[in-house]
Amino acid sequence: MSEIVQYFPGILLAYAAHFLTVVSPGPNVLCLMGTSMSAGRKVGLVYAAGIAVGTLTWGILSVVGLAALISGYAAALYAIKIFGGVYLLWLAFKAFKSSLSESDIEAQSLAEAGSSNFVYFRRAYIINMTNPKAALGWVAIVSLGLSESSPSWVGLAIIAGTFLNSLIIHILFACVFSTELMLRSYMKARRSIQAAMGVVFAFAGYKLLETKVA
Repeated sequence: MSEIVQYFPGILLAYAAHFLTVVSPGPNVLCLMGTSMSAGRKVGLVYAAGIAVGTLTWGILSVVGLAALISGYAAALYAIKIFGGVYLLWLAFKAFKSSLSESDIEAQSLAEAGSSNFVYFRRAYIINMTNPKAALGWVAIVSLGLSESSPSWVGLAIIAGTFLNSLIIHILFACVFSTELMLRSYMKARRSIQAAMGVVFAFAGYKLLETKVA
């Protein structure tokens, strides 16, 4: 029980940071919204599944890779946490800057007549896996929960939790934002969402930078 108490705050912080990256209006969300609205809810659900599987892949690669690096080079964790903390603070700055901007962003539809469900699933997966900022973000997210002494269940909890978070949120987005009215409502709340992201990313970055490596 004491072990759970020790690592649970870091896992929750990783979940919180990942949750905000999921709900933020980035490439995954904008394409999901546009595709759901133009091609329908069923296609949107397939697209959401593709994004979630991409999240699972990123989670596994990040946790396994980081755990292997830490086990081989324990001192590397110090540099990783500094990098992750600085990157999270940069994300906080970008989020606050975006929350002050009045310029709107637009959903992007990838719907094409005659495309199969597998095509939509594959497109969603590829967009998630080829996001140039994803690797940096995942290193920061995973390093919030992992430490040099973390048992294997911590990494598994991060992988499972981020996958479920991605799957549930994107399914909800596919169902809710298949109508133009809800899409416009989300866009109106964009600045508040970005401001909330800034607060959480700033806090997460601070916590990561203050962490001492044993």
